[in-house]
Amino acid sequence: QVHLVESGGGLVQAGDSLRLSCAASGRTFAGYHMGWFRQAPGKEREFVATINWSGSSTAYADSVKGRFTISRDNAKNTVHLQMNNLKPEDTAVYYCATRPDYSERYQVEDDYDYWGWGTQVTVSS
Repeated sequence: QVHLVESGGGLVQAGDSLRLSCAASGRTFAGYHMGWFRQAPGKEREFVATINWSGSSTAYADSVKGRFTISRDNAKNTVHLQMNNLKPEDTAVYYCATRPDYSERYQVEDDYDYWGWGTQVTVSS
């Protein structure tokens, strides 16, 4: 069992930055790949970014590539999502989730097994 808690969301203006954090407790955090997803009102949840268990490999959705950076600190059981140059279309609830190390389908929501409750990010124009 892994318990995830997201934080760092808020209301910002277009062009601003936010840093989301996800704190994990429970089973060995370092053994999991981690991902960030988001869900905007009236839309399905979508993949945002992922980082492998060691932090050596990352991947991003095209919509955030070049603006968002995912990172992790296994010693502190945390994963972060640095979001720069935010746009109104980034408005959503952001979730972190764990993915077993044998899974390579990082964009597939069903491959993620533990999820946090989410943190709201609102970007005004």
